[in-house]
Amino acid sequence: MSRIVVLGGGESGVGSAVLAKVKGFDVFLSDSGKLADKYVEQLNKWEIPYECGGHSEEKILNADEIIKSPGIPNDAPLVVKAGANGIHIISEIEFAGRYDNSKKICITGSNGKTTTTSLIYYLLKEAGLNVGLGGNIGQSYAYQVATEHYDVYVLELSSFQLDNMYDFKADVAIITNITPDHLDRYDHKMENYVRAKFRITQNMKEDDCFIFCSDDEITIKHLDQIVVKAKELPFSQKEEVKQGAFLQQDRIVVRVPQEDDCNVFLNELALGGKHNIYNSMAAAITAKLMKISNQNIRKSLGSFTGVEHRLENVMTIRDVLYINDSKATNVDSAWYALECQTKPVVWIVGGKDKGNDYSPLYELARQKVKAIVCMGVDNAKIHESFKDIVPVIKDTLGAEEAVKECAALAEAGDVVLLSPCCASFDLFKSYEDRGRQFKEAVRKL
Repeated sequence: MSRIVVLGGGESGVGSAVLAKVKGFDVFLSDSGKLADKYVEQLNKWEIPYECGGHSEEKILNADEIIKSPGIPNDAPLVVKAGANGIHIISEIEFAGRYDNSKKICITGSNGKTTTTSLIYYLLKEAGLNVGLGGNIGQSYAYQVATEHYDVYVLELSSFQLDNMYDFKADVAIITNITPDHLDRYDHKMENYVRAKFRITQNMKEDDCFIFCSDDEITIKHLDQIVVKAKELPFSQKEEVKQGAFLQQDRIVVRVPQEDDCNVFLNELALGGKHNIYNSMAAAITAKLMKISNQNIRKSLGSFTGVEHRLENVMTIRDVLYINDSKATNVDSAWYALECQTKPVVWIVGGKDKGNDYSPLYELARQKVKAIVCMGVDNAKIHESFKDIVPVIKDTLGAEEAVKECAALAEAGDVVLLSPCCASFDLFKSYEDRGRQFKEAVRKL
């Protein structure tokens, strides 16, 4: 019996362990930290041996294959040692894909991937398809492959999930855009990060489809350097494309082979902002490829309610609107969040800096931001970057303190925007934890 060791006991790792157990492997899970109660319950239910609070090398380095959770970097000492011992290291996505014959729609990108993934899932579900949602969102893909049967999967894939993927193949692959992010995991080389993103297209064949933003300079620049066999379906707000999606005055036109055009008026879209036109275009192209009717596409793009922690309106208090955009963990995401604000902004920013260059935000901050409230352990870089641009910059060390500070600074008609630009790990467990604590603090007001 082959031995599989799973490194990491979160959603991805536990899902992988369950699938390995179902498929008859000798499986062991190891996590250096503490496991959440729900994962301990799952491992016990499936009778999977595990350890937490440290790694026992003798129980790990005898594996035939290791499934590594995406949060563990490839240069972690144990991962390096396992590789040196000739142990094959794969991702949850690679492992689950071996046992899944469904059609796979896979989405990556620096920004917009969660919204686009959620939109596509909503479109397909509303049209009555038997569809699962997984990857970097919702329930583990591997766990669903072990316990469910879907005809189609919509999978959000981060660059970390793509890193250890080799034979997995998408039927439809989407890159929303590529901007500098997570460079600390890629030797601070943009080239390495871009290559990781383009792994989503590997193994694709001529009858598969690759959807991408032709307005995105980095994507286009690298498209010429990477062999993509799949049909290319670009989307653009700047020019008309032969096949894909483009803007024509006040509407999106969606055009795919052997299908009639679908026209969606911009004022019908549920999601506002320029970035959401791109997300809606990618989703609409996918829906057309899946043979969903034009009427259903228009209806679903008009009724979608958005994603938690992505420009989520929390509530209005004393005529001040509080917005949770905790998922904005990089500069580009925060740029979109600021760009679509029409009222004066009190901006909550900060956290674990990933080598951010804040200069693309200067002009928007000058125009729209009246005060910055930092929410992080070390805010020196934010102070240095915005001291000559934003008149008021305050420091706080938690969601409740930050929200109280914002309430004191904001006046009727203002917006308080949590769009942190940074990872959450200095003060919070995750961006979800940060967003929920923010919402809880707003409700307490």
